[in-house]
Amino acid sequence: QVQLVESGGGLVQAGGSLRLSCAASGIIVSINAMGWYRQAPGKQRELVASITPGGWTNYASSVKGRFTISRDNAKVTVYLQMNNLKPEDTAVYYCNCNARSLEGPLRDYWGQGTQVTVSS
Repeated sequence: QVQLVESGGGLVQAGGSLRLSCAASGIIVSINAMGWYRQAPGKQRELVASITPGGWTNYASSVKGRFTISRDNAKVTVYLQMNNLKPEDTAVYYCNCNARSLEGPLRDYWGQGTQVTVSS
């Protein structure tokens, strides 16, 4: 199994910044894309940003120019730098990766989620 542990959420005023981190652990044979999703109350979970092992990135249009995703392949960690936060960014943020562990097939894994709240 692969475990994802997130950190860095919290409460911030509009215009502020937060940095989320997500570290993967376990006996990982291979890991592909890593990313961040978010889910606001009453809404579906949506992709925020993703990044491949080679560094190709993909962003939701609503966060382009404000959020930056990066990863450290040696540490198997993905980061999300969030700048110029808006109240509509308020959500639970989930880390995701597509990986294969020694114990199972290639599949998606999810973190437990971290709350980000942006006050106006």
